[in-house]
Amino acid sequence: MRIIDRKLAYDGHYKLSQLQVQDEETVLKRERFEPGTAVAALVYNTQTQQYILTRQYRVGPEKELVEIAAGMIDAGEGPEEAVRREIQEELGFDVDYLEKIVPMLPSPGTSAEVITIFYAEVSNQSGEGGGLAEENEKIEAVYYRPEELWQTAFEDGKTLIAVQWARLRKQ
Repeated sequence: MRIIDRKLAYDGHYKLSQLQVQDEETVLKRERFEPGTAVAALVYNTQTQQYILTRQYRVGPEKELVEIAAGMIDAGEGPEEAVRREIQEELGFDVDYLEKIVPMLPSPGTSAEVITIFYAEVSNQSGEGGGLAEENEKIEAVYYRPEELWQTAFEDGKTLIAVQWARLRKQ
């Protein structure tokens, strides 16, 4: 298979492309969602020995979700810089230690999105967190002891991956 034509169908908050994909003699029309490149982190406070996740409204499922801190990589940023910024914006913490878990494709059948998942250790809360007012973010920090985290049912894929990684690594 190969892409033989690409057109930008929508250019708003996110992008949507229309592709023509050739598979031998067959030409298929497909749409590809292009949200950009993101980062996410499972954050562990070494002082309180708790994991810190976020609760916020998500338009996809049309409800609030508890998930790991996450956000888009801004122009000129690398993944490590972006994840440190997101942790500060959403939770108000400076990062002491950062480890890459995995870059992942959350929905490769329809989306070009790549999310790099990290594990971060923090101990110093230097800001308020809660997200950025100019981005209309209203983020609440949610705290879990390790045994509580292992028992919690999450719906978000990146959170499931990070929690499973931590559970296998920590036990």
